[in-house]
Amino acid sequence: MLTITISVAAGVSALIAYLPSLAPARIVLGLGLLVLVAGLTWFGHGGRLTFAVMTLLFLAAAAAVLVHGFIHPAVASGRAPVTGPEGDPLFAVVFSFPVAMALATGTEAPSTAIAQLGQLGPADRRRFARGTLAATFVIVAGLTIGLAGLAVRLHVGIPGPDSTQIADVAHAAAGSGSLYALFQAASALLLLAAASSSFQAGPGLLKALSRHPHSAGVGILPRALGDTNRHHTPYWSVLVYLAVSAAVLIAASGHEQELVLFYAVAVFVSFLAGLAAMARFSLRDRRRGLAAVNIAGAAAVAFTLLVNLARGYPLLSIAATATIAAALYVLWARAGRPAGVEEVERHLDDPDQTPDARADRTGGPA
Repeated sequence: MLTITISVAAGVSALIAYLPSLAPARIVLGLGLLVLVAGLTWFGHGGRLTFAVMTLLFLAAAAAVLVHGFIHPAVASGRAPVTGPEGDPLFAVVFSFPVAMALATGTEAPSTAIAQLGQLGPADRRRFARGTLAATFVIVAGLTIGLAGLAVRLHVGIPGPDSTQIADVAHAAAGSGSLYALFQAASALLLLAAASSSFQAGPGLLKALSRHPHSAGVGILPRALGDTNRHHTPYWSVLVYLAVSAAVLIAASGHEQELVLFYAVAVFVSFLAGLAAMARFSLRDRRRGLAAVNIAGAAAVAFTLLVNLARGYPLLSIAATATIAAALYVLWARAGRPAGVEEVERHLDDPDQTPDARADRTGGPA
């Protein structure tokens, strides 16, 4: 839900940075884009393909901005606003570390998706995973380092209230012409693609946990959350996410920066649990190398959480996470503690992996 809300709010910020006159309509624009992205999920894989094209468009626009900025920038030297006296660099790095760690979230989605590619054998899936993650790392590192270097070279600092730092970097590099317009449009579309992916994953989870006969069979949520259209989109679940995301967007006045720290805490709580579990499995299997990597990752994520929680308000994310987990646990217990919860993920987007479908294939009970 936070991924949806932040992505849409950041997309609106990208549009406002290009057209500041839209600033008074920030919340209205955000709600409109929320409805648009939610509506595109109705078309299932067709919507995903649309946003995949948008991602490639952003990469092309970003590469053009970087080349233009380093070779022939529109502004030779901007003026970075001074926000206060210089402090300890180590202190600055410590407090920026949680923001940088958000880059780690980019490895989770492809890793999860690749693990579900049942049409590939283990060896092919491993090769595909390594290539995909390597490409992800190269692209993300290249863009992050390139844009940061360009910001330093052109002296781009803290953005104004109706702009963003990445928009200021692109403007200083490319001017106010067509390349800048393309970059801002591609940025907004890329952010909407991130919202779209969560509109697929979140409702898919609700569907898998529903009492619908075509769910994963766990059956702890209302049956209606598993109702789907012909594209296998659980439309009632999508509406649940749309309503909650709209409420959060309004509460944050449409500003993504109000939500970033809450997002970081919510995401990294899940990461910490996963890494701790993987460390346990690695130690149990006597794979000390993997255990060391998982323990190091867990320590980095724990540090990130502590830094974020020291700011105070992100404690609400911990409270919300605990509340949702407790509610799901109570529903699971009331349903008789059905088995198969750990298998839910593989059923999120596969209509053939339901108990009824497996029974039909095998001629007996699933």
